[in-house]
Amino acid sequence: MSDRSFYQWLMTQRKPEFADEIQQFANNAFMDQSFPKHTRDYQTISNYLEERVTYLPTMSIFDDAYEQFKDIEHL
Repeated sequence: MSDRSFYQWLMTQRKPEFADEIQQFANNAFMDQSFPKHTRDYQTISNYLEERVTYLPTMSIFDDAYEQFKDIEHL
């Protein structure tokens, strides 16, 4: 088990060209100065994305990414 935050994990998913939805989410989060970078908490990140972000077309992309994060980090 790692102590990486969701943001730290998400940054490993970045891809500059031909990105899938999660990779594009990572690319956009990288440019987002206010993204909650030090938390693993689903609700904190979800609230931020729902209330402050326009670059995520659907929350299901976050849900899928968070599930991958949980599987890798054994949460």
